Amino acid sequence: MRLTSFQRLALATTATTYFLILVGGLVRASGAGLGCPDWPRCFGGWIPPVSLADLPPQFDPALFNPTLMWTEYLNRLLGVTVGFLILATTISAWRHHRRDPRILWTTVAAFLLVGFEGWLGGRVVAHGLTPWIVTAHLMVALVIVQLLLYATYAAFKKRAEAIGSDVEVTGGDKPLSLSTLALIALTLLQVGFGTQVRERIDAARDSGIARDLALGTVGWLDYLHRDLAFVVLVGAVFLTLWLWSRKSPLIGWSLVVLALALLQVGLGIFMAYGALLPAAQVGHLTLASLMLGAETVLWLMSRRR
Repeated sequence: MRLTSFQRLALATTATTYFLILVGGLVRASGAGLGCPDWPRCFGGWIPPVSLADLPPQFDPALFNPTLMWTEYLNRLLGVTVGFLILATTISAWRHHRRDPRILWTTVAAFLLVGFEGWLGGRVVAHGLTPWIVTAHLMVALVIVQLLLYATYAAFKKRAEAIGSDVEVTGGDKPLSLSTLALIALTLLQVGFGTQVRERIDAARDSGIARDLALGTVGWLDYLHRDLAFVVLVGAVFLTLWLWSRKSPLIGWSLVVLALALLQVGLGIFMAYGALLPAAQVGHLTLASLMLGAETVLWLMSRRR
């Protein structure tokens, strides 16, 4: 089946937004969040200074780190690119799906949120990486990608029904839908606590505590984060066994959710008892965002088969 222009654009926008989340994790793991100490400019200009000699006099030279600066600057450029892609997706939704509120208003909501996300990014810099703002910044990004997934899925479903390839269209499985929605909520909560754990670790390291000892300073918040990870894993196992016993066609997506949950827990154990390596931190966040995406697709499929 040949993809429509909206389907291609929606897929590209969703994939690029996922990539932005990955890059955002890299920015945090590398400590580049304040690589550009001002916003929306970087060291007073729209183009970063090439060398220390080009630094405007109002900035402290000690803040100038080319590696961190360019990491943060490229993250911002990617964020602008995503903003324009979501705008283009919204315009395409208006042109091709204006009578379908599932697609139109979901993309409009994503566009409005991406503007709010840009403003939050500025607050992150202005407030020096205040933990609750960093957490809000990540959570809004995850909500945006969930909305894009919803619109993309709805467009594919609509096309399949229009050409008659969707041979079985039945009412939704309400118990499964509610269970999956609860799992999505728990996963979002667990990711939020994970961000707070990360901020406590960064604070400990800034105070001079070694990387391998920093996690021990977090306390109850880390234990809550681990407990929620276990609850999410148990929920994924329950859904998989439930669908397996019913020989449901949705078992494939449930297995994807379970596999990502297992990888997420495994990487978390490695980080807790091994080393808080930056690459592991980026992978941990990336797996969480992918798991949320898989859960969202499972929820969408459970609502209408």
